[in-house]
Amino acid sequence: MVKIKKSRNRIKHWIIAITLWTFFLAVTMSLISEAILLKANILVSLIILTIIVFIGIIFDVIGVAVTAAPEAPFHAMSAGRVKGAKQATRLLKNADRVSNFCNDAVGDICGIISGAIGAVIVLRLLTSNPDLQKALLSAAIAGFISSVTVGGKAIGKNIALKKSKEIVLKTGYAIYLLSFLSRLKKRK
Repeated sequence: MVKIKKSRNRIKHWIIAITLWTFFLAVTMSLISEAILLKANILVSLIILTIIVFIGIIFDVIGVAVTAAPEAPFHAMSAGRVKGAKQATRLLKNADRVSNFCNDAVGDICGIISGAIGAVIVLRLLTSNPDLQKALLSAAIAGFISSVTVGGKAIGKNIALKKSKEIVLKTGYAIYLLSFLSRLKKRK
Protein backbone atom coordinates (compact mmCIF):
# COMPACT_ATOMS: atom_id res chain seq x y z
CA MET A 1 0.00 0.00 0.00
CA VAL A 2 2.80 2.42 0.92
CA LYS A 3 4.67 1.62 -2.32
CA ILE A 4 1.55 2.35 -4.37
CA LYS A 5 1.11 5.73 -2.64
CA LYS A 6 4.78 6.60 -3.20
CA SER A 7 4.46 5.58 -6.84
CA ARG A 8 1.35 7.73 -7.31
CA ASN A 9 3.02 10.70 -5.60
CA ARG A 10 6.11 10.23 -7.76
CA ILE A 11 3.94 10.24 -10.89
CA LYS A 12 2.03 13.35 -9.74
CA HIS A 13 5.30 15.16 -9.00
CA TRP A 14 6.66 14.18 -12.42
CA ILE A 15 3.54 15.43 -14.19
CA ILE A 16 3.77 18.79 -12.41
CA ALA A 17 7.52 19.02 -13.04
CA ILE A 18 7.33 18.16 -16.75
CA THR A 19 4.43 20.55 -17.24
CA LEU A 20 6.42 23.40 -15.67
CA TRP A 21 9.62 22.43 -17.52
CA THR A 22 7.74 22.37 -20.79
CA PHE A 23 6.23 25.78 -20.14
CA PHE A 24 9.56 27.41 -19.31
CA LEU A 25 11.43 25.60 -22.08
CA ALA A 26 8.79 26.63 -24.64
CA VAL A 27 8.83 30.25 -23.49
CA THR A 28 12.63 30.36 -23.53
CA MET A 29 12.98 28.74 -26.95
CA SER A 30 10.21 30.92 -28.35
CA LEU A 31 11.75 34.14 -26.99
CA ILE A 32 15.20 33.24 -28.28
CA SER A 33 13.94 32.31 -31.75
CA GLU A 34 11.72 35.42 -31.90
CA ALA A 35 14.62 37.67 -30.87
CA ILE A 36 16.84 36.18 -33.56
CA LEU A 37 14.09 36.25 -36.19
CA LEU A 38 13.36 39.96 -35.65
CA LYS A 39 16.62 40.92 -37.33
CA ALA A 40 17.05 37.88 -39.58
CA ASN A 41 16.49 37.76 -43.30
CA ILE A 42 14.65 34.87 -44.98
CA LEU A 43 17.79 32.75 -45.43
CA VAL A 44 18.73 33.05 -41.76
CA SER A 45 15.11 32.32 -40.82
CA LEU A 46 15.24 29.13 -42.90
CA ILE A 47 18.50 28.12 -41.20
CA ILE A 48 16.94 28.70 -37.77
CA LEU A 49 13.89 26.69 -38.86
CA THR A 50 16.15 23.83 -39.96
CA ILE A 51 18.04 23.91 -36.64
CA ILE A 52 14.79 23.80 -34.64
CA VAL A 53 13.50 20.86 -36.70
CA PHE A 54 16.87 19.10 -36.33
CA ILE A 55 16.78 19.58 -32.53
CA GLY A 56 13.35 17.95 -32.45
CA ILE A 57 14.62 15.01 -34.49
CA ILE A 58 17.72 14.54 -32.31
CA PHE A 59 15.68 14.53 -29.11
CA ASP A 60 13.21 12.09 -30.67
CA VAL A 61 16.12 9.76 -31.48
CA ILE A 62 17.38 9.99 -27.89
CA GLY A 63 13.91 9.32 -26.49
CA VAL A 64 13.44 6.21 -28.63
CA ALA A 65 16.97 4.92 -27.97
CA VAL A 66 16.52 5.23 -24.21
CA THR A 67 13.32 3.18 -24.32
CA ALA A 68 14.92 0.54 -26.58
CA ALA A 69 18.36 0.07 -25.00
CA PRO A 70 19.04 -2.74 -22.52
CA GLU A 71 20.28 -1.64 -19.10
CA ALA A 72 22.70 -4.51 -18.30
CA PRO A 73 25.62 -3.49 -20.58
CA PHE A 74 25.68 -0.05 -18.98
CA HIS A 75 26.12 -1.50 -15.50
CA ALA A 76 29.20 -3.33 -16.79
CA MET A 77 30.48 -0.14 -18.44
CA SER A 78 29.90 1.79 -15.20
CA ALA A 79 31.90 -0.80 -13.29
CA GLY A 80 34.63 -0.40 -15.91
CA ARG A 81 34.55 3.36 -15.35
CA VAL A 82 33.53 4.19 -18.90
CA LYS A 83 32.86 7.91 -18.99
CA GLY A 84 29.17 8.59 -19.42
CA ALA A 85 28.07 5.05 -18.54
CA LYS A 86 26.82 6.05 -15.09
CA GLN A 87 24.77 8.87 -16.62
CA ALA A 88 23.49 6.48 -19.32
CA THR A 89 22.37 4.04 -16.62
CA ARG A 90 20.48 6.85 -14.91
CA LEU A 91 18.79 7.69 -18.22
CA LEU A 92 17.73 4.07 -18.66
CA LYS A 93 16.40 3.78 -15.11
CA ASN A 94 14.21 6.79 -15.88
CA ALA A 95 13.37 5.79 -19.46
CA ASP A 96 9.71 6.77 -19.14
CA ARG A 97 10.60 10.28 -18.00
CA VAL A 98 13.47 10.71 -20.44
CA SER A 99 11.25 9.58 -23.31
CA ASN A 100 8.46 11.90 -22.17
CA PHE A 101 10.86 14.85 -21.94
CA CYS A 102 12.68 14.16 -25.22
CA ASN A 103 9.81 13.01 -27.41
CA ASP A 104 6.92 14.99 -25.98
CA ALA A 105 8.28 18.12 -24.32
CA VAL A 106 11.20 19.00 -26.60
CA GLY A 107 9.70 17.37 -29.69
CA ASP A 108 6.35 19.12 -29.37
CA ILE A 109 7.95 22.46 -28.53
CA CYS A 110 10.16 22.21 -31.62
CA GLY A 111 7.10 21.36 -33.71
CA ILE A 112 5.16 24.36 -32.44
CA ILE A 113 8.08 26.76 -32.78
CA SER A 114 8.90 25.49 -36.27
CA GLY A 115 5.29 26.21 -37.26
CA ALA A 116 5.58 29.73 -35.85
CA ILE A 117 8.84 30.29 -37.70
CA GLY A 118 7.17 29.00 -40.87
CA ALA A 119 4.44 31.62 -40.41
CA VAL A 120 7.09 34.35 -40.00
CA ILE A 121 8.79 33.18 -43.18
CA VAL A 122 5.47 33.26 -45.08
CA LEU A 123 4.74 36.80 -43.83
CA ARG A 124 8.21 38.00 -44.82
CA LEU A 125 7.93 36.45 -48.26
CA LEU A 126 4.47 37.99 -48.76
CA THR A 127 5.70 41.39 -47.57
CA SER A 128 8.57 41.39 -50.05
CA ASN A 129 6.55 39.70 -52.83
CA PRO A 130 2.88 40.71 -52.53
CA ASP A 131 2.01 38.91 -55.79
CA LEU A 132 2.61 35.48 -54.23
CA GLN A 133 -0.41 33.30 -53.42
CA LYS A 134 -0.77 33.31 -49.64
CA ALA A 135 -2.61 29.99 -49.36
CA LEU A 136 -0.21 28.20 -51.69
CA LEU A 137 2.86 29.62 -49.97
CA SER A 138 1.52 28.74 -46.50
CA ALA A 139 0.71 25.22 -47.62
CA ALA A 140 4.14 24.78 -49.20
CA ILE A 141 5.97 25.94 -46.05
CA ALA A 142 3.75 23.79 -43.80
CA GLY A 143 4.30 20.81 -46.10
CA PHE A 144 8.05 21.36 -46.07
CA ILE A 145 8.21 21.60 -42.27
CA SER A 146 5.96 18.57 -41.79
CA SER A 147 7.72 16.36 -44.32
CA VAL A 148 11.22 17.15 -43.05
CA THR A 149 10.11 16.61 -39.44
CA VAL A 150 8.23 13.36 -40.05
CA GLY A 151 10.80 12.00 -42.52
CA GLY A 152 13.67 12.93 -40.22
CA LYS A 153 11.99 11.29 -37.25
CA ALA A 154 11.27 8.14 -39.28
CA ILE A 155 14.94 7.86 -40.24
CA GLY A 156 15.95 8.74 -36.67
CA LYS A 157 13.69 6.12 -35.08
CA ASN A 158 15.15 3.45 -37.34
CA ILE A 159 18.68 4.45 -36.32
CA ALA A 160 17.66 4.71 -32.64
CA LEU A 161 16.32 1.16 -32.61
CA LYS A 162 19.40 -0.26 -34.35
CA LYS A 163 22.01 1.72 -32.43
CA SER A 164 20.27 2.35 -29.11
CA LYS A 165 23.26 1.41 -26.94
CA GLU A 166 25.63 3.72 -28.81
CA ILE A 167 23.16 6.61 -28.75
CA VAL A 168 22.43 6.22 -25.03
CA LEU A 169 26.17 6.02 -24.23
CA LYS A 170 26.89 9.14 -26.32
CA THR A 171 24.03 10.95 -24.59
CA GLY A 172 25.36 9.83 -21.21
CA TYR A 173 28.81 11.06 -22.23
CA ALA A 174 27.37 14.44 -23.25
CA ILE A 175 25.68 14.71 -19.84
CA TYR A 176 28.97 13.68 -18.20
CA LEU A 177 30.83 16.45 -20.09
CA LEU A 178 28.21 19.05 -19.21
CA SER A 179 28.35 18.14 -15.52
CA PHE A 180 32.17 18.11 -15.62
CA LEU A 181 32.27 21.57 -17.21
CA SER A 182 29.70 22.79 -14.69
CA ARG A 183 31.87 21.57 -11.81
CA LEU A 184 34.92 23.27 -13.33
CA LYS A 185 33.03 26.58 -13.52
CA LYS A 186 31.99 26.33 -9.89
CA ARG A 187 35.61 25.81 -8.80
CA LYS A 188 36.70 29.07 -10.45
